[in-house]
Amino acid sequence: MTSTTVWGPPPAAPSRAPGAGRPRQPFPRRLWRGRPEDPRWARPALLGLLAATLLLYLYDLSASGYANSFYSAAVQAGSTSWKAFFFGSLDAGNAITVDKPPASLWPMELSVRIFGLRSWAILAPEVLMGVATVAVVYAAVRRRFSPVAGLIAGAVLALTPVAALMFRFNNPDAMLALLMSVACYLVVRAVEDGRTKWLVWAGVAIGFAFLAKTLQAFLILPPLAVVYAVCAPVPLRKRFGQLAAATLALVVSGGWWVAVVELWPASSRPYIGGSQNNSFLELTFGYNGLGRLNGEETGSVGGGGGGGGTGMWGETGWDRMFNSEVGGQISWLLPSALILLAAGLVATRRLRRTSVTRASFLVWGGSLLTTMVVFSYMAGIFHQYYTVALAPYLAAVVGMGTGLLWERRRAPWASIALAASVVAAAAWGYVLLNRTPDYLPWLKWPVLVGGLTAALGLVFAGRLTRRSALGAAAAGLVAALAGPTAYTLSTLQEGHTGSIVTAGPAGASVMGGRGGGPGGGGGMRGGFGGGTPGQQGQQGQQGQQGQGQQGGQSPQGDGFPGAGGFGGGMPGQNGQRNGGQGRQNGNGFGFPGGGRVGEGGRGGGAGGVGGLLNGASVSSEAKRLLERDAGKYTWAAASVGSQNAAGYQLATGEPVMAIGGFNGTDPSPTLARFKKYVEEGKIHYFIAGGGMGGGDSGTASAISSWVQSTFKKVTVGSATFYDLTRKA
Repeated sequence: MTSTTVWGPPPAAPSRAPGAGRPRQPFPRRLWRGRPEDPRWARPALLGLLAATLLLYLYDLSASGYANSFYSAAVQAGSTSWKAFFFGSLDAGNAITVDKPPASLWPMELSVRIFGLRSWAILAPEVLMGVATVAVVYAAVRRRFSPVAGLIAGAVLALTPVAALMFRFNNPDAMLALLMSVACYLVVRAVEDGRTKWLVWAGVAIGFAFLAKTLQAFLILPPLAVVYAVCAPVPLRKRFGQLAAATLALVVSGGWWVAVVELWPASSRPYIGGSQNNSFLELTFGYNGLGRLNGEETGSVGGGGGGGGTGMWGETGWDRMFNSEVGGQISWLLPSALILLAAGLVATRRLRRTSVTRASFLVWGGSLLTTMVVFSYMAGIFHQYYTVALAPYLAAVVGMGTGLLWERRRAPWASIALAASVVAAAAWGYVLLNRTPDYLPWLKWPVLVGGLTAALGLVFAGRLTRRSALGAAAAGLVAALAGPTAYTLSTLQEGHTGSIVTAGPAGASVMGGRGGGPGGGGGMRGGFGGGTPGQQGQQGQQGQQGQGQQGGQSPQGDGFPGAGGFGGGMPGQNGQRNGGQGRQNGNGFGFPGGGRVGEGGRGGGAGGVGGLLNGASVSSEAKRLLERDAGKYTWAAASVGSQNAAGYQLATGEPVMAIGGFNGTDPSPTLARFKKYVEEGKIHYFIAGGGMGGGDSGTASAISSWVQSTFKKVTVGSATFYDLTRKA
C-alpha cells in the first residue's frame, strides 16, 4: 500500500463499459484474484479469514440446543404459521408476540421451514450473519486503508469473545450488528463520492435494524448524520436534501411493519408482548426505549443504578465496559482502540473537509463512542451480551488506526502511538486474565511480557529494517489477540442456553460489580431474593444471605409471582448456586435462586438467573399428555411466562399460550378472554407455575386462581397440570 491509498482520494473504479479497459475475467478468477490494485495474496487471505470464521463459529453449534427458548419457540411458531411469521408470535395460535419486532426471526424461520426444527437450522443463519459482518468490516477498512488493515479488523471482530457468543446464538443482536456495520460502510461510501444512493441504502439498513431491535438501531444516527453533513463533497443544500431522503428511506423501511401492526384490528392479531396496552409504539418508546435508559420499565423485573450506582443489572458509570461484569466480553482491545482513534484524528486534523480517511475514523469511532456511552450509563435492563454491538466499530477502529500508524511509522509520534496501543492491549489483557486466576494462569505473563517487548521494538520501528519492524508488529498483534482468542475458544467449547449468556470461561463475567470473587465480582445484587407463592428464596449477596419476601398463597399452593422476585427452585428440586438457594413448599413453582447472572445459562445449567431465564424441562410423560388430542385445540396448553411456555412448545411442537408474556406481567389475556377460550374449547391444559417474579399485572394471578378452583388437577411426575375440559 502506498501513502496515496491512505491519505488521498480512493482509486478510480475501472470502466465497466463494454470493451473498455482490460478484458473482464471469469467470475471464479475475479473471486480469487480480487481487485487488480490489491496484492495477489489479499483476496485469498480474505477468503481464508472468512472460511476460518465460518468453521470456527460452526464448531459444535448444536451444543447450545435451542439456545434462547424464548426466540426458538417464536421460530417454531413462525415456521408453521405465516401469521405468526409476520407478527413474531410466540405460538402458532397467535396469542402474544415476542417483545421485539420480528425481523431477526425471519431468517431463522425460513431456515426451519426448509430444514426442519433443529438446533443448527435455528443457529446457522446467525453464523452466516457473523461471517457477513466480518466481511463488511474488512471491506470498509480495506477500501480506504490496506488489505492488511482490513484483515486485522476482520480478525479482531471474529476473535472478540462476545461476538463469538452472539453470532452463534438466536437473539436479535447478530442481525443488529450486521446491519449497523453495513450502515457505517455505506455512509463512508457516500462521503467518498457524494452519491445519494449510498446514503439512502444506509437509511434502509438502519430501518431494518430497527425491525430487529427497535431503538438501539438509532444509537449511531447522530454521528453518521453529522459526519455526512460536514464531510460530504457536495454543496450544503444538497447534503441536507440527501439526509432527508435517507431519513425517509429509514422511516419507510422500518415503519411499514409498524404501520401494518398499528392499523391491524387488535382483535384479530396477537397481543404485543412487552407492552401494557397492546401497542407496539408503547413497547418501542417505553419498555424497549426510554425505560432502558432510566430504568423505569413497566412490566420489567427492575432497573439498574444511575450515576455510578448499582442496581439489578449491575453498576453504571464511565468504566462499566471495563468492570468485572462486562470487561471480559468486549474490552480486551478497547483501550487500544481509543488510543488509535485519537491518533487517527490527530493525524488527519489538517486534511481537507472532505477527507474520507478522517470521515472513516469519525463514522466508526463516533459509533463506538456513542454506543459505549449509552451502554455505560443506561440504568434499565442491561445484559453483557449487548456489547456485541460495539465489536464491529472497535474492530474497524483498530484496523484503521493500525494501518495508518504503520504507514507513518517513520514519524516518532506515530511509532510511539502504535507502541502505546500495544502496551495498552498487553497490560489490559493481563488485568482481564488475572480476574480468572484459575483459567490458563500461565497466559497472562506471555501476554504482558510479549506485548511490552513488541512495543519496545515498535517505538523504533521507523529505524529498524522492514523485516524487524514486521516481526515486532506481528509479536504485538499476537500478544494483543492472545487473551480474547483464549476466551473465544472457551466460548466455542460449550453450549449456551437461556436469556442471559456470557462469553469466556466460568467466572469471567460476574454480575454485581466490584468486590467479591475472582475479578472483583460479587453475587447478584437486589431484586432476586424472595420467592413465588408457597415458597421462600434466599439470595446470596457478596457472601451474605438475605431473606426473600414471601409471595402470596393461592389455592392448592400453586401460585404465581408475588413481589418477592426470584427465588425458589424448579418443581421437585432446590436451586443452589453461590450461596443463593430456593426452598420449595407445597406445590409452589419457583426458579433457581441466587447465583451469578454471568454464570447462569452456561451449558444449560439451572443455576442462577441464566437457568431461570430458560425453557422448562419437559418429561416424556408430560410431553405425551400434552400431545394427546392436541390437534383438537388451538393451544395444547397455557402457562404463565414465555420461557415456561416455550419449553413445552418446543418439546411437543404444539402451540402453548404464554400468559402475561416474557415476565408474566403483560395483561394478556384478560380473565374474561381466557374464560371464553376455555368455554370455546380452545385450550386443553393449564400448566401450573411459571412467571418471572418481576411484579404482577393481576391477570396471571386471577387466571391462576380461577383455574385452580375450577378444574381438575393432573400431576405428571413433578409437574402439575389442570385439565380445562374437566371440572374439579
